Amino acid sequence: MAQAQDDHTEEQLLAAITEIMLERIPFNRWLRLQLLRCEPEAATLRIDKRPELIGHYVRGALHGGVISSVLDVTGGMVALLAAVHRTRSHKLADKLARFEKLGTIDLRVDYLRPADGEQFVASGYLLRSGSRVGVARMELHDEAERLVAVGTGAYIVA
Repeated sequence: MAQAQDDHTEEQLLAAITEIMLERIPFNRWLRLQLLRCEPEAATLRIDKRPELIGHYVRGALHGGVISSVLDVTGGMVALLAAVHRTRSHKLADKLARFEKLGTIDLRVDYLRPADGEQFVASGYLLRSGSRVGVARMELHDEAERLVAVGTGAYIVA
């Protein structure tokens, strides 16, 4: 029996997931997240500080909700990437349909220092990918590579 051929390349798949996560979700688009790296079990995103993202007006520090959101998007993207790569179908549409099931089950964020830098990089990697739940670990660093916050997220993927 012949094996089914993929109707897409890996680059097309990653581009489609990036569009879904960063462009089609209005809040994520408003955050202006930028993709730096995207792999089957890891992702790295960047966000630049803007006045409307500041939570502590005296310090000029990034709002904690923005930090949490960036970590959540990063973890969700990692969980989705892993789930998509576990999908048995070779069709792009079937793989992207996994997004319909994606949702945050639990998110824990530890704020380690004020986010008073200008640029921040969130990196996430997969801890576990099951048939229904994915778990990711995330970190947020400022431009001086100081660790600002860490997070762990559990995501429904099926």
